[in-house]
Amino acid sequence: MNSQEVLRIIDSICRDKSIDKEMIYADLEAAMVSAARKAYGQVEDISVKIDRMTGQISAVMEGRPIAMAELGRIAAQTFKQVMIQRIREAERGSIFDEYSDKVGTVVTGTVARFESGALVVNLGRAEGFLPRSEQIPGETHHVGDRVRAMVLDVEEKPNQVRIVLTRSHPDYIRRLFELEVPEVGERIIEIRALAREAGYRTKVAVSSIDSKVDAVGACVGVRGSRVRNIVDELGDEKIDIVRWNESSQILIANALKPAEVQEIALCFELNRATVVVAEDQLSLAIGKRGQNVRLAARLTGWDIDILTPVEYNKGLDDMVKALRSIEGVDDMLLEKFMTMGIISVGDIEEIGPEPLIKELEVSEELANHIVAEAAEAAKRLAAEAQAAKEAAAVAAAEEAARAALEAEAAPAEGEAVAADGEPSGPEANTGEAMAEETTAVTSEAPTEFVSPEAEKSDG
Repeated sequence: MNSQEVLRIIDSICRDKSIDKEMIYADLEAAMVSAARKAYGQVEDISVKIDRMTGQISAVMEGRPIAMAELGRIAAQTFKQVMIQRIREAERGSIFDEYSDKVGTVVTGTVARFESGALVVNLGRAEGFLPRSEQIPGETHHVGDRVRAMVLDVEEKPNQVRIVLTRSHPDYIRRLFELEVPEVGERIIEIRALAREAGYRTKVAVSSIDSKVDAVGACVGVRGSRVRNIVDELGDEKIDIVRWNESSQILIANALKPAEVQEIALCFELNRATVVVAEDQLSLAIGKRGQNVRLAARLTGWDIDILTPVEYNKGLDDMVKALRSIEGVDDMLLEKFMTMGIISVGDIEEIGPEPLIKELEVSEELANHIVAEAAEAAKRLAAEAQAAKEAAAVAAAEEAARAALEAEAAPAEGEAVAADGEPSGPEANTGEAMAEETTAVTSEAPTEFVSPEAEKSDG
């Protein structure tokens, strides 16, 4: 191999493996030193130099030059093994550096194989690992399918670089919006909050720094074209795009859409929002298996309780009744409770006396008395609710037993009538007896025929 071929091979390796050229030269020189020591023994004074411009190899051992071509087969094999190992290590380092910079970005590859439910994705120079926990539930893939995912983590193992991918992480939605919506990628529209249950539903709160750009409309696109591309990529996962607002009350109302909200009470001490909706909006606000309110709570950062007007008013009435008899509690103090978002005796018991002393400026003695009365009222109301629940269960059981008895009795009454409408009970037996008596009388009558003329002669 001449010097030009050496330079050409080094250039090819550097391009294919994305390895620094100087690193390749250093690895080649180290491999040649190992080969020379294999041929001449453990000689310390051995040096090999490759000219970076001409590719000429010069080797010196104890002050005298040696020819690398004369080292023999064993030395050549040692050189090959050392060189392969060095190139693999350099390639792993290059892949680690490359994909470490891509953490949080979206990559595309093809499914290469399956490993215990996980997907191994061919990314070109490397393979990505998509664990089952990072896949979208219910989604299926086949070998050769194109897969889009986000780089979640890069780990350097002893023999490989492990690139962990994800399709279920909430930030994957953020990256897809950056790709599909130019305004998001240019930071004109900002995704302020995001909550996701992968494979089912996602809520995204957006705002715009440009008053001329409608954040929600830009993310949806013309006839929903932009968000439709993201939904298709996620396997028809539902995406709700809501408008961000600095007011927590407005944001909570937006997050609970499509349900219509009547009233929202915020309790900052408990970080709880009590939302009042009409009876016909209750199931819509809660969502299937509580999904809508759960995602809204994660999106806004508030614990959200959904109540109907009847439940809301009952909680207020119970609180007023429990505290009205306490000396020092008047209508103004009760109004302050409601202003703080305290709407039930359970809330008072949970927050304790400290907020009442600091926020409402009541005495410590009165605050402790209020909390104690609220705790007693909460226990009493809980016992009453439990008794009512047990009574309802007993009534339901009795109703079910009565219905079962009626169901058992119904076929017995039906058996009294035959299929053709004739009696099949005691009345039927009576009819059969009458028929038998008629037959018996008929069989006893004379069967001899006497003509009228014979009767005259007898007379």
